[in-house]
Amino acid sequence: MSEIKEFESVDSALKQLPKEDYDRVKKILYGSETHDIEVSEESRELASKYNIELVTCGFNCRDEQLRSPKVVRIGLFQHKLVPFPTSTPIQEMKYALFKFANKAIRIAARGGVNIFCFPETWNMPYAFCTREKTPWCEYAENAQFGPTTKMLQELAVIHNMVIISPILERDEIHSDSIWNTAVVIDNHGDYLGKQRKNHIPRSGDINEAIYCTEGNSGHPVFETEFGKIGISFSCHHPLNSLIFGVNGAEIVFNPSAAGGSGTEPLWSIEPRSAAIANGYFTCAVNRVGTEVFENDFTTGDGKSPHRESDYYFGSSYVTAPNGTRSPGLSRTKNGILIAEMDLNLCRQVKDQWGFQMSQRLDLYADLLNRATRSDFAPQIVRKSCKQQL
Repeated sequence: MSEIKEFESVDSALKQLPKEDYDRVKKILYGSETHDIEVSEESRELASKYNIELVTCGFNCRDEQLRSPKVVRIGLFQHKLVPFPTSTPIQEMKYALFKFANKAIRIAARGGVNIFCFPETWNMPYAFCTREKTPWCEYAENAQFGPTTKMLQELAVIHNMVIISPILERDEIHSDSIWNTAVVIDNHGDYLGKQRKNHIPRSGDINEAIYCTEGNSGHPVFETEFGKIGISFSCHHPLNSLIFGVNGAEIVFNPSAAGGSGTEPLWSIEPRSAAIANGYFTCAVNRVGTEVFENDFTTGDGKSPHRESDYYFGSSYVTAPNGTRSPGLSRTKNGILIAEMDLNLCRQVKDQWGFQMSQRLDLYADLLNRATRSDFAPQIVRKSCKQQL
Protein backbone atom coordinates (compact mmCIF):
# COMPACT_ATOMS: atom_id res chain seq x y z
CA MET A 1 0.00 0.00 0.00
CA SER A 2 1.43 3.37 -1.00
CA GLU A 3 1.90 6.26 1.41
CA ILE A 4 1.20 9.88 0.64
CA LYS A 5 3.59 12.35 2.24
CA GLU A 6 1.48 14.57 4.45
CA PHE A 7 2.23 17.17 7.09
CA GLU A 8 1.76 15.95 10.65
CA SER A 9 -1.13 18.07 11.95
CA VAL A 10 -2.55 21.56 12.23
CA ASP A 11 -1.57 21.52 15.91
CA SER A 12 2.09 20.78 15.18
CA ALA A 13 2.14 23.45 12.48
CA LEU A 14 0.75 26.06 14.88
CA LYS A 15 3.46 25.23 17.40
CA GLN A 16 6.07 26.55 14.97
CA LEU A 17 4.82 30.05 15.83
CA PRO A 18 6.54 32.11 18.54
CA LYS A 19 4.96 31.20 21.89
CA GLU A 20 3.16 34.52 22.38
CA ASP A 21 1.65 34.33 18.89
CA TYR A 22 0.81 30.65 19.36
CA ASP A 23 -1.09 31.32 22.59
CA ARG A 24 -3.14 34.08 20.97
CA VAL A 25 -3.87 32.13 17.78
CA LYS A 26 -4.77 29.00 19.74
CA LYS A 27 -7.26 30.94 21.88
CA ILE A 28 -8.95 32.30 18.75
CA LEU A 29 -9.02 28.96 16.92
CA TYR A 30 -9.60 26.57 19.84
CA GLY A 31 -11.51 28.64 22.40
CA SER A 32 -11.09 28.59 26.18
CA GLU A 33 -8.21 26.88 27.91
CA THR A 34 -8.28 23.14 28.51
CA HIS A 35 -6.21 21.34 31.13
CA ASP A 36 -3.93 18.33 31.29
CA ILE A 37 -5.30 15.09 32.70
CA GLU A 38 -3.44 12.23 34.29
CA VAL A 39 -3.38 8.79 32.68
CA SER A 40 -1.50 5.79 33.97
CA GLU A 41 2.07 5.13 32.96
CA GLU A 42 0.91 1.73 31.75
CA SER A 43 -1.41 3.41 29.25
CA ARG A 44 1.44 5.50 27.85
CA GLU A 45 3.79 2.52 27.74
CA LEU A 46 1.26 0.41 25.84
CA ALA A 47 0.64 3.25 23.36
CA SER A 48 4.38 3.54 22.75
CA LYS A 49 4.75 -0.25 22.43
CA TYR A 50 2.00 -0.48 19.81
CA ASN A 51 3.07 2.72 18.01
CA ILE A 52 -0.22 4.49 18.73
CA GLU A 53 -0.19 8.24 19.36
CA LEU A 54 -1.81 9.10 22.69
CA VAL A 55 -3.24 12.61 23.20
CA THR A 56 -5.10 13.69 26.34
CA CYS A 57 -7.23 16.71 27.20
CA GLY A 58 -9.52 17.91 29.98
CA PHE A 59 -12.36 20.43 29.61
CA ASN A 60 -12.97 22.95 32.38
CA CYS A 61 -16.33 23.18 34.15
CA ARG A 62 -17.26 25.11 37.27
CA ASP A 63 -18.49 23.32 40.40
CA GLU A 64 -22.18 23.68 41.21
CA GLN A 65 -23.88 23.97 44.59
CA LEU A 66 -26.68 21.45 44.04
CA ARG A 67 -25.44 19.01 41.39
CA SER A 68 -22.45 16.71 41.79
CA PRO A 69 -19.96 16.62 38.91
CA LYS A 70 -20.77 14.15 36.10
CA VAL A 71 -17.23 13.45 34.95
CA VAL A 72 -16.68 11.01 32.09
CA ARG A 73 -13.72 10.07 29.91
CA ILE A 74 -14.17 9.27 26.22
CA GLY A 75 -11.67 7.61 23.92
CA LEU A 76 -11.55 8.14 20.15
CA PHE A 77 -9.53 5.64 18.12
CA GLN A 78 -8.34 6.48 14.61
CA HIS A 79 -6.38 3.94 12.59
CA LYS A 80 -5.06 2.89 9.20
CA LEU A 81 -5.50 -0.42 7.42
CA VAL A 82 -1.72 -0.55 6.92
CA PRO A 83 0.08 -2.95 6.78
CA PHE A 84 -2.83 -4.97 5.42
CA PRO A 85 -3.62 -4.60 1.69
CA THR A 86 -7.30 -4.20 0.86
CA SER A 87 -7.13 -7.58 -0.93
CA THR A 88 -6.47 -9.38 2.38
CA PRO A 89 -9.04 -12.21 2.81
CA ILE A 90 -12.00 -11.06 4.87
CA GLN A 91 -11.53 -13.34 7.86
CA GLU A 92 -7.83 -12.52 8.01
CA MET A 93 -8.51 -8.77 7.76
CA LYS A 94 -11.15 -8.85 10.49
CA TYR A 95 -9.00 -10.98 12.78
CA ALA A 96 -6.05 -8.59 12.40
CA LEU A 97 -8.23 -5.54 13.07
CA PHE A 98 -9.84 -7.29 16.06
CA LYS A 99 -6.37 -7.81 17.53
CA PHE A 100 -5.49 -4.16 16.93
CA ALA A 101 -8.79 -3.04 18.47
CA ASN A 102 -8.05 -5.14 21.55
CA LYS A 103 -4.75 -3.30 21.98
CA ALA A 104 -6.36 0.12 21.52
CA ILE A 105 -9.11 -0.63 24.03
CA ARG A 106 -6.52 -1.81 26.56
CA ILE A 107 -4.70 1.51 26.20
CA ALA A 108 -7.96 3.41 26.62
CA ALA A 109 -9.01 1.32 29.61
CA ARG A 110 -5.69 1.96 31.37
CA GLY A 111 -6.32 5.65 30.66
CA GLY A 112 -9.65 5.55 32.49
CA VAL A 113 -11.90 5.72 29.40
CA ASN A 114 -15.62 5.10 29.99
CA ILE A 115 -16.91 5.42 26.40
CA PHE A 116 -14.86 4.29 23.39
CA CYS A 117 -15.64 5.01 19.74
CA PHE A 118 -14.22 3.60 16.49
CA PRO A 119 -14.31 5.39 13.11
CA GLU A 120 -16.84 4.57 10.39
CA THR A 121 -16.80 0.95 9.10
CA TRP A 122 -13.67 0.41 11.16
CA ASN A 123 -13.36 -3.34 10.56
CA MET A 124 -13.00 -3.23 6.76
CA PRO A 125 -11.59 -1.13 3.92
CA TYR A 126 -13.73 1.89 3.06
CA ALA A 127 -14.39 0.28 -0.32
CA PHE A 128 -17.43 2.25 -1.44
CA CYS A 129 -15.26 4.24 -3.85
CA THR A 130 -14.80 1.12 -6.02
CA ARG A 131 -18.53 0.60 -6.71
CA GLU A 132 -17.76 -3.14 -6.72
CA LYS A 133 -20.03 -5.46 -4.78
CA THR A 134 -17.53 -8.30 -4.51
CA PRO A 135 -16.09 -8.95 -2.00
CA TRP A 136 -17.12 -5.87 -0.01
CA CYS A 137 -20.73 -6.86 0.66
CA GLU A 138 -19.40 -9.96 2.42
CA TYR A 139 -18.06 -7.73 5.19
CA ALA A 140 -21.64 -6.91 6.23
CA GLU A 141 -22.75 -8.68 9.41
CA ASN A 142 -25.63 -8.80 11.87
CA ALA A 143 -25.57 -5.77 14.16
CA GLN A 144 -26.58 -7.63 17.32
CA PHE A 145 -25.20 -11.13 16.83
CA GLY A 146 -22.32 -10.64 14.37
CA PRO A 147 -18.68 -11.50 15.20
CA THR A 148 -17.60 -7.88 15.67
CA THR A 149 -20.30 -7.17 18.23
CA LYS A 150 -19.67 -10.46 20.04
CA MET A 151 -15.94 -9.72 20.31
CA LEU A 152 -16.51 -6.19 21.61
CA GLN A 153 -19.14 -7.31 24.11
CA GLU A 154 -16.48 -9.35 25.88
CA LEU A 155 -14.11 -6.37 25.98
CA ALA A 156 -16.87 -4.07 27.24
CA VAL A 157 -17.40 -6.32 30.25
CA ILE A 158 -13.68 -6.76 30.95
CA HIS A 159 -13.01 -3.02 30.88
CA ASN A 160 -16.37 -1.68 32.18
CA MET A 161 -16.62 0.41 29.02
CA VAL A 162 -19.36 1.53 26.62
CA ILE A 163 -18.22 0.82 23.04
CA ILE A 164 -19.52 2.37 19.80
CA SER A 165 -18.76 0.14 16.82
CA PRO A 166 -19.64 1.44 13.32
CA ILE A 167 -19.94 -1.50 10.90
CA LEU A 168 -21.55 -2.51 7.63
CA GLU A 169 -24.77 -4.15 8.80
CA ARG A 170 -26.60 -7.05 7.16
CA ASP A 171 -30.30 -7.22 8.01
CA GLU A 172 -31.27 -10.83 7.30
CA ILE A 173 -34.89 -10.27 8.36
CA HIS A 174 -35.52 -7.53 5.79
CA SER A 175 -34.38 -9.02 2.48
CA ASP A 176 -30.68 -9.17 3.46
CA SER A 177 -30.51 -5.38 3.13
CA ILE A 178 -27.26 -3.56 3.96
CA TRP A 179 -26.92 -0.49 6.20
CA ASN A 180 -24.12 1.77 7.39
CA THR A 181 -24.66 1.30 11.12
CA ALA A 182 -23.15 2.12 14.51
CA VAL A 183 -23.72 -0.50 17.21
CA VAL A 184 -23.84 0.58 20.87
CA ILE A 185 -22.67 -1.90 23.53
CA ASP A 186 -23.00 -0.92 27.18
CA ASN A 187 -20.41 -1.45 29.90
CA HIS A 188 -22.10 -4.69 30.97
CA GLY A 189 -21.64 -6.16 27.50
CA ASP A 190 -25.30 -5.76 26.54
CA TYR A 191 -26.41 -4.71 23.07
CA LEU A 192 -28.18 -1.36 23.61
CA GLY A 193 -29.17 -0.71 20.01
CA LYS A 194 -27.99 0.83 16.79
CA GLN A 195 -27.96 4.02 14.77
CA ARG A 196 -28.29 3.62 11.02
CA LYS A 197 -26.74 6.41 8.97
CA ASN A 198 -29.49 8.87 8.06
CA HIS A 199 -27.85 10.58 5.09
CA ILE A 200 -26.07 8.49 2.43
CA PRO A 201 -23.54 10.51 0.36
CA ARG A 202 -23.44 10.45 -3.43
CA SER A 203 -20.40 12.43 -4.54
CA GLY A 204 -16.87 11.86 -5.76
CA ASP A 205 -15.39 8.65 -4.38
CA ILE A 206 -18.14 8.32 -1.77
CA ASN A 207 -20.55 5.94 -3.46
CA GLU A 208 -22.31 4.52 -0.42
CA ALA A 209 -25.70 4.72 -2.14
CA ILE A 210 -24.71 1.75 -4.30
CA TYR A 211 -24.46 -0.37 -1.15
CA CYS A 212 -26.77 1.17 1.49
CA THR A 213 -29.97 3.13 1.74
CA GLU A 214 -30.83 5.96 4.12
CA GLY A 215 -31.25 4.87 7.73
CA ASN A 216 -34.62 4.24 9.34
CA SER A 217 -33.64 4.21 13.02
CA GLY A 218 -34.39 7.89 13.66
CA HIS A 219 -32.24 9.81 16.15
CA PRO A 220 -32.01 7.57 19.22
CA VAL A 221 -30.18 8.78 22.31
CA PHE A 222 -28.72 5.92 24.34
CA GLU A 223 -28.87 6.38 28.11
CA THR A 224 -25.73 4.79 29.54
CA GLU A 225 -24.21 4.83 33.02
CA PHE A 226 -21.77 7.45 31.72
CA GLY A 227 -24.16 9.81 29.98
CA LYS A 228 -26.74 10.16 27.22
CA ILE A 229 -25.06 9.58 23.86
CA GLY A 230 -26.04 9.90 20.21
CA ILE A 231 -24.29 8.93 16.99
CA SER A 232 -24.44 11.32 14.04
CA PHE A 233 -22.72 10.25 10.84
CA SER A 234 -24.02 13.33 9.05
CA CYS A 235 -22.34 16.53 10.17
CA HIS A 236 -23.14 18.12 6.81
CA HIS A 237 -26.81 18.25 7.87
CA PRO A 238 -27.44 20.70 10.75
CA LEU A 239 -31.01 19.51 11.28
CA ASN A 240 -29.72 16.00 11.89
CA SER A 241 -27.50 17.40 14.65
CA LEU A 242 -30.39 19.44 16.04
CA ILE A 243 -32.63 16.43 16.64
CA PHE A 244 -30.05 14.69 18.84
CA GLY A 245 -30.08 17.77 21.03
CA VAL A 246 -33.88 17.81 21.08
CA ASN A 247 -33.76 14.17 22.21
CA GLY A 248 -31.49 15.07 25.12
CA ALA A 249 -28.02 13.98 24.03
CA GLU A 250 -25.09 15.09 26.17
CA ILE A 251 -22.40 13.65 23.89
CA VAL A 252 -22.76 13.08 20.13
CA PHE A 253 -20.18 10.94 18.36
CA ASN A 254 -19.34 11.56 14.71
CA PRO A 255 -17.70 8.39 13.28
CA SER A 256 -16.34 9.27 9.85
CA ALA A 257 -14.34 8.25 6.81
CA ALA A 258 -13.47 11.81 5.82
CA GLY A 259 -10.87 12.40 3.15
CA GLY A 260 -9.87 14.71 0.33
CA SER A 261 -9.00 18.38 0.06
CA GLY A 262 -12.63 19.43 -0.33
CA THR A 263 -13.73 17.85 2.94
CA GLU A 264 -10.82 18.73 5.19
CA PRO A 265 -11.66 22.44 5.62
CA LEU A 266 -15.14 21.41 6.82
CA TRP A 267 -13.80 18.91 9.35
CA SER A 268 -12.80 21.47 11.96
CA ILE A 269 -16.04 23.43 11.51
CA GLU A 270 -19.07 21.15 11.29
CA PRO A 271 -18.81 19.01 14.46
CA ARG A 272 -17.74 22.08 16.41
CA SER A 273 -20.69 24.09 15.09
CA ALA A 274 -23.04 21.27 16.10
CA ALA A 275 -21.69 21.35 19.66
CA ILE A 276 -22.18 25.11 19.92
CA ALA A 277 -25.66 25.19 18.37
CA ASN A 278 -27.05 22.25 20.34
CA GLY A 279 -25.41 22.44 23.75
CA TYR A 280 -23.66 19.07 23.81
CA PHE A 281 -20.16 17.64 23.39
CA THR A 282 -19.19 16.36 19.94
CA CYS A 283 -16.55 13.70 19.29
CA ALA A 284 -15.33 13.54 15.69
CA VAL A 285 -13.33 10.38 14.90
CA ASN A 286 -11.82 9.63 11.49
CA ARG A 287 -9.80 7.10 9.50
CA VAL A 288 -6.16 7.66 8.55
CA GLY A 289 -4.17 7.08 5.36
CA THR A 290 -4.79 6.01 1.78
CA GLU A 291 -6.37 2.69 0.82
CA VAL A 292 -5.33 1.10 -2.49
CA PHE A 293 -7.57 -1.35 -4.36
CA GLU A 294 -6.84 -4.01 -6.96
CA ASN A 295 -8.93 -2.54 -9.79
CA ASP A 296 -9.08 0.94 -11.28
CA PHE A 297 -12.12 3.08 -10.53
CA THR A 298 -13.24 6.56 -11.58
CA THR A 299 -14.45 9.48 -9.50
CA GLY A 300 -16.81 11.12 -11.98
CA ASP A 301 -14.79 14.35 -12.05
CA GLY A 302 -12.85 13.88 -15.28
CA LYS A 303 -9.74 12.50 -13.60
CA SER A 304 -8.05 9.38 -14.92
CA PRO A 305 -9.00 6.00 -13.46
CA HIS A 306 -7.04 5.24 -10.30
CA ARG A 307 -6.77 2.70 -7.50
CA GLU A 308 -6.11 4.94 -4.51
CA SER A 309 -8.80 6.34 -2.27
CA ASP A 310 -8.78 9.93 -1.07
CA TYR A 311 -6.35 10.55 1.77
CA TYR A 312 -8.17 10.09 5.08
CA PHE A 313 -6.74 12.85 7.22
CA GLY A 314 -7.40 11.61 10.77
CA SER A 315 -7.36 14.73 12.98
CA SER A 316 -9.94 13.33 15.43
CA TYR A 317 -11.00 15.83 18.11
CA VAL A 318 -13.59 16.73 20.75
CA THR A 319 -15.59 19.96 21.17
CA ALA A 320 -17.36 21.18 24.30
CA PRO A 321 -20.77 22.92 24.15
CA ASN A 322 -19.06 26.30 24.68
CA GLY A 323 -17.03 25.79 21.50
CA THR A 324 -13.76 24.93 23.23
CA ARG A 325 -12.05 22.12 21.38
CA SER A 326 -9.31 19.65 22.17
CA PRO A 327 -6.05 19.24 20.28
CA GLY A 328 -6.48 16.99 17.29
CA LEU A 329 -4.83 13.67 16.67
CA SER A 330 -2.27 13.43 13.89
CA ARG A 331 -3.17 13.47 10.19
CA THR A 332 -0.80 10.56 9.58
CA LYS A 333 -0.72 8.19 12.57
CA ASN A 334 -2.81 5.67 14.42
CA GLY A 335 -3.97 7.44 17.55
CA ILE A 336 -6.17 7.55 20.64
CA LEU A 337 -7.56 10.78 22.03
CA ILE A 338 -8.66 10.60 25.68
CA ALA A 339 -10.80 13.54 26.76
CA GLU A 340 -12.25 14.17 30.21
CA MET A 341 -15.44 16.20 30.52
CA ASP A 342 -18.01 17.16 33.13
CA LEU A 343 -21.44 16.78 31.53
CA ASN A 344 -22.79 19.50 33.81
CA LEU A 345 -21.19 21.91 31.34
CA CYS A 346 -24.04 21.21 28.89
CA ARG A 347 -26.63 22.85 31.12
CA GLN A 348 -24.26 25.59 32.23
CA VAL A 349 -23.72 26.68 28.62
CA LYS A 350 -27.44 26.49 27.84
CA ASP A 351 -28.13 28.75 30.82
CA GLN A 352 -25.39 31.15 29.80
CA TRP A 353 -26.12 31.48 26.09
CA GLY A 354 -29.83 30.66 25.93
CA PHE A 355 -29.70 29.21 22.41
CA GLN A 356 -32.19 26.46 23.25
CA MET A 357 -34.48 28.95 25.02
CA SER A 358 -34.54 31.26 21.98
CA GLN A 359 -34.79 28.63 19.24
CA ARG A 360 -38.16 28.44 17.45
CA LEU A 361 -38.91 24.80 16.81
CA ASP A 362 -42.54 25.67 16.09
CA LEU A 363 -41.55 27.98 13.23
CA TYR A 364 -39.07 25.51 11.78
CA ALA A 365 -41.51 22.60 12.05
CA ASP A 366 -44.27 24.53 10.28
CA LEU A 367 -42.03 25.59 7.39
CA LEU A 368 -40.44 22.17 7.01
CA ASN A 369 -43.85 20.52 6.98
CA ARG A 370 -45.00 22.84 4.19
CA ALA A 371 -41.72 22.38 2.29
CA THR A 372 -42.39 18.64 1.94
CA ARG A 373 -45.63 19.29 0.03
CA SER A 374 -45.81 19.43 -3.76
CA ASP A 375 -47.61 22.79 -3.66
CA PHE A 376 -44.95 24.47 -1.49
CA ALA A 377 -44.14 28.09 -2.33
CA PRO A 378 -40.97 29.63 -0.80
CA GLN A 379 -41.52 32.81 1.26
CA ILE A 380 -39.83 35.28 -1.08
CA VAL A 381 -40.73 38.97 -1.04
CA ARG A 382 -40.44 40.69 -4.43
CA LYS A 383 -40.96 44.24 -5.53
CA SER A 384 -44.44 44.70 -7.02
CA CYS A 385 -45.02 45.87 -10.60
CA LYS A 386 -46.51 49.17 -9.35
CA GLN A 387 -43.47 49.85 -7.22
CA GLN A 388 -41.25 49.19 -10.22
CA LEU A 389 -43.17 51.82 -12.24
